[in-house]
Amino acid sequence: MQQFDIALVGLGVMGENLALNFERQGFAVGGFDTAQAKRESFSQRTQGLRAQAAPSLAALVNQLKRPRRLLLMVPAGAAVDAVLEALLDLLEPDDVVMDGGNSHYLDTARRLHTLQAAGLHYIGTGVSGGEQGALLGPALMPGGDERAWPLVQDLLQAIAARSPQGLPCCQWIGPQGSGHFVKMVHNGIEYADMQAICEAYWLMHQGLGMTAQAIGEEFVRWNEGELASYLLGISADILQRQDPDSGQALVDLILDTAEQKGTGKWASQVALDLGAAAPTMNQAVYARILSAMKTERLAASGVLAAARPTAKPELQASLPLIRGALMATKITAYAQGFALMQRTGQELGWSLPLATIARLWQAGCIIRARLLEDIAPALDRQPALSNLLVDADLARRMSSLQQDLREVVAIGALRGLPLPAFMSALSYYDAYRSQRLPANLLQAQRDYFGAHGYQRVDQAGQFHTRWVA
Repeated sequence: MQQFDIALVGLGVMGENLALNFERQGFAVGGFDTAQAKRESFSQRTQGLRAQAAPSLAALVNQLKRPRRLLLMVPAGAAVDAVLEALLDLLEPDDVVMDGGNSHYLDTARRLHTLQAAGLHYIGTGVSGGEQGALLGPALMPGGDERAWPLVQDLLQAIAARSPQGLPCCQWIGPQGSGHFVKMVHNGIEYADMQAICEAYWLMHQGLGMTAQAIGEEFVRWNEGELASYLLGISADILQRQDPDSGQALVDLILDTAEQKGTGKWASQVALDLGAAAPTMNQAVYARILSAMKTERLAASGVLAAARPTAKPELQASLPLIRGALMATKITAYAQGFALMQRTGQELGWSLPLATIARLWQAGCIIRARLLEDIAPALDRQPALSNLLVDADLARRMSSLQQDLREVVAIGALRGLPLPAFMSALSYYDAYRSQRLPANLLQAQRDYFGAHGYQRVDQAGQFHTRWVA
């Protein structure tokens, strides 16, 4: 009977491609899925390889080398709990179970406690890179039971992408649900970056009258410089694709209603719970929600007044401004994400390796970008940096870009183009750099109606005023 080095539970697109990645790296792989069609597809795709589908979960476990190592690639939520419940009766102490789905980090912490009580090791690992990344090399963010790391390190690092420095884009993140937490923040940054790129496209299309093809060609040029990233690159490809039937730009034929799976929303919710400012990530979530309100938007468009724009902005003068605004928003989005990880690490005692995270995001994952090559050294210099915006090098870049962002936000406002990512990034930048904000009035309002008290700038202590005689 074949002895498998690793088992994949869940043979959807991600599970099947990860299994093929493991096999290509020299590991014998077993797979199982409750759907017979997926087991059959896996068997067909792995003919002649050291990979095989098992007819049952029990059969899969019986063919694993000890200590057994299993990677779950099933939908987050109840499905994960169901598989774990079934495995508890099949596994032995010191076996390792890894969850590679987009589980909520608090669920991962709960499951870790349950499996540890049974003598098992549990890891929650973020997996980023999509279908192609799973097959050719994803970015992996494992966290949980650190005793399990030496038992799976060879497996996970073998299939991971490699950074520009040649390092595996898979490093230990920390305890409890930290691996899934970092993946959640990754997705929050991803939401913000995608929204910002969409706004740059919309400014160029609606504000400057450029065709999708021309915008795609411009994005190709931008992707050769400091803006270089996976998301900008695929956006350039998308915009240049023509519909074979009509000859029109395919993007122009796609319905403007975005969907979401929830991880970006989780990042926003956690930021609010912890009191961490992440407005650009939040606005990206709201933008998707508003896009889904298509029927209401169509009705409102016939009722609500539009802007009365002046002359159309000059094309060649505006493109560098939009490019600069996109770069400024991108820096701000990453700053918010890393500040959220810094804040959470301090709150929960995780000591998240932020410079390491910046490096493992340099390849394989969806938010890989040239900017991360500047972020990692900034975090090397100051591991406890509260915000990337105050790093000397990044602060200088923001200082040179902030006027571009201001002018682009003004263009959007005057022409009635919604730019929630750009606008929130500018507000965040201006609020964060302000020595004084109007919260003094806000705190006085709270004291007026709720006797909540306030502090003074000239005296120590807590004060309350009887505002009404």
